[in-house]
Amino acid sequence: MDELTARQAEIFQFILDHIQETGFPPTRAEIAAHFGFRSVNAAEDHLKALERKGVIEILAGTSRGIRLLIAKGLPVIGKVASGSSIAAEENVEGNFEVDARLFKPRANFFVKVKDNSMRDAGILEGDLVAVSRGKSAQNGQIVVARLGGKLAVRRFKRKSKNQITLSPEGKGFEGVTIDTREEEGAVEGSVVGLIRQKNFA
Repeated sequence: MDELTARQAEIFQFILDHIQETGFPPTRAEIAAHFGFRSVNAAEDHLKALERKGVIEILAGTSRGIRLLIAKGLPVIGKVASGSSIAAEENVEGNFEVDARLFKPRANFFVKVKDNSMRDAGILEGDLVAVSRGKSAQNGQIVVARLGGKLAVRRFKRKSKNQITLSPEGKGFEGVTIDTREEEGAVEGSVVGLIRQKNFA
């Protein structure tokens, strides 16, 4: 799959959100209205570009004729058992069907957000954050980390060679400073995307 442009990624996300919220794809008119296009032809052109890049198939003869060409999907991680790998079977509470290649870098799993500790960063309770697995991160990145036996979404900052801070961006939550010599596995990966939907169980 070729990499999507920023606008193509926005349109694909709109299609995905619409399907999750209503159960069916948007019409060309709905896409045009949402993005402020002057005509449905502009929406059709974007859909054809998405089809060429292999993420959707346009089905003839229906106004909602859009089919997602998605892979098996990504696991959704819930609680993490002590001492287990984050992707261990006992930690997986579901599967969300989306192509991992839509995220840059590629996502390995989703984590369901359990609170509003990152509300000010636009991440809300119930959201699914897409995570690219890795034990390191750049200053300012949003990461998923193990804190007190639970998974938390936090803003990463390295204070020194052996110290990092994981800070919330929501009222009523406190940040933590971690000595990486003692808790090397705290960071599980960087957040590379977000899906907000109402009906995931």
